[in-house]
Amino acid sequence: MISVSDKKLLIMAKTKKETNQIPSDEDLVQIKQLLDSAENQIRRAKSLIFSSEIEEKAKEIFDTQPASDNIIEGVFDGEGFVAPDGKKYPIPANYASKSKLVTGDLLKLTIAPDGSFIYKQISPVERKKVVGVLEESGDGWRINVDDELYNVLTASITYFKAKAGDKIVALIPDDGKSDWAAVENKLEE
Repeated sequence: MISVSDKKLLIMAKTKKETNQIPSDEDLVQIKQLLDSAENQIRRAKSLIFSSEIEEKAKEIFDTQPASDNIIEGVFDGEGFVAPDGKKYPIPANYASKSKLVTGDLLKLTIAPDGSFIYKQISPVERKKVVGVLEESGDGWRINVDDELYNVLTASITYFKAKAGDKIVALIPDDGKSDWAAVENKLEE
């Protein structure tokens, strides 16, 4: 939500533009902060929407299957495993990265007698490849694909030794409903 002082700043910048005055450095810094804040709020809202969609998908898919005490089937949400009851389980980032898991992939979690988690991908979601530019954000990494931002796992960036500005080939769900992408490769220039 934009505050009154933020609105005044934007009006002031617009007025300077109309009179061919260049906004001051302070104005530009404040405008950038406003845009960054708005972008972060949009990303959080999208994440909440996608999170609830994944939980619903998990419930729909697995409502008909009998539950086992040590085997759970669920859906990958971009970072972790969501069970039909909505409970979230962590997935090691190196496994998700190496397996190129995409939001919506169906997984099986086996909880071993010693308490360890063993994941297996049982049904990948339809996916498409996209190419974007890698950006570093305050809370991790993302790729920019035609002004659509997708979070990517730091483990993938580390594995490919990628850096901000690199072109990245990534996988996203075919329906595009995700704020996460799986890194397929780094394009060498």
